Amino acid sequence: MKHIIELGTISSRGQIAIPSSVRNKLGLNKGQKIIFFLKDNTLLIRKVDTSTFEEITRPLHKLAEKANFKESDVPHILERFRKRKNGL
Repeated sequence: MKHIIELGTISSRGQIAIPSSVRNKLGLNKGQKIIFFLKDNTLLIRKVDTSTFEEITRPLHKLAEKANFKESDVPHILERFRKRKNGL
């Protein structure tokens, strides 16, 4: 794979523009999801597609199964979290 090195700028709102050469190479379009990985002083941005999303969430699905966690549990867990966060 050919290396592409581009320089970008962060806006006052913390936004960055992905250079067109990078967008074209990755096939990124408006609305495309990307994921950010931060380790030490390095930021990695990766295109999210169906296989990437499954790869990322696979360990979470395994943990949810092991803990007998169901999607219907989410609203109750969020409510408890919000109460704890707000000191209620």
